Amino acid sequence: MASFDPLILPIESIAGEARLDAERMREEWLRQRFADPRPWTPEISEERRIREMAGTPRPAAVLMPIVMREEGPTLLFTQRTADLKDHAGQISFPGGRTELSDVSPVDTALRETEEEIGLARSHVEVIGDLPEYFTGTGYRVTPIVGLIKPPFEVVPDPREVAEIFEVPLAFLMDGMNHQRRTIELSKELGRRTFYTMPYERFFIWGATAGMLRNLFHFLRS
Repeated sequence: MASFDPLILPIESIAGEARLDAERMREEWLRQRFADPRPWTPEISEERRIREMAGTPRPAAVLMPIVMREEGPTLLFTQRTADLKDHAGQISFPGGRTELSDVSPVDTALRETEEEIGLARSHVEVIGDLPEYFTGTGYRVTPIVGLIKPPFEVVPDPREVAEIFEVPLAFLMDGMNHQRRTIELSKELGRRTFYTMPYERFFIWGATAGMLRNLFHFLRS
């Protein structure tokens, strides 16, 4: 897929849905929501359409780590190093491709998280998952949602992770902070519209923003 800089693209529109109620971001409510799911409709990313033109995607999994801070829950992210083959410099959830030794997407997500940021799986309470997300770079990603209670320690692997940071869940679960941008790709691929969620100096977009949109829809339903 053609490379481009999403930062220079103009904002086409704002998703604009009402923010998630604070009650739905509480620890017990989150557990109950995943334990007793209700019908909802995931957004189908244009990345899936693009990837389906290129062949069979590779399985992967990421952890969506919700940190239960006293001042309000946050989501933990990584910024990838600039010299990686895939998604260099981008904001991501910890995770990666499935290995033969992994017994499940949960195992993949927890193993990769421990390798990338040093967060032991004993600190993660897995409460559920979201629908698979297909990326334009050829991955079929299972998002695993987990709760993390402080205190905990993280240490980035300098080969993969440039920085670890947190964003308030309330910011991410507000449709007014979800921007849509569009770019013209090749004649075969046409236009691609994607979400961005800039927060302070961090620019969240692409697959990470797409998975956040599905978390948003899931918790609102």
